[in-house]
Amino acid sequence: MDLSNLVSLKTKRSKKRLGRGYGSGKGGHTVGRGMKGQLSRTGHKLSIGFEGGQVPLYKRLPQLGGFKSLKKAVGIRLEELNKFDEGTEVTPLSLLKKRIIRTITRQGVKIIGGGSLKKKLILKGFTYSKGALEEAKKSGSTLND
Repeated sequence: MDLSNLVSLKTKRSKKRLGRGYGSGKGGHTVGRGMKGQLSRTGHKLSIGFEGGQVPLYKRLPQLGGFKSLKKAVGIRLEELNKFDEGTEVTPLSLLKKRIIRTITRQGVKIIGGGSLKKKLILKGFTYSKGALEEAKKSGSTLND
């Protein structure tokens, strides 16, 4: 037997028992809870964010007026559509299946400029920027909303 064969013995220390006499470490009178107040009483339960009666932080913050969506439409460059075969019907779901985009937001998918479209495609369910719309029409693609 040598030091490389020794197994570490992990001992489980027992929980400190509170209020069991002054010699026990946390033994007498207040038993580690302090003197007075809400936290020293039995059965105390504070809600998250409670600040002792003061107006809590989440109520002091300025309120947002109405609902503002944080997500915008997913943008895709026109050049990316060249990955599809000639005459294919392209929808946001087909882009998702080909892993060109990761998600479809509520605002949908917007085709923006960038490159040129070299194939005639059937585009359905997109919104377009001005430049992308002109470029898609030049390529001879049909655009359906």
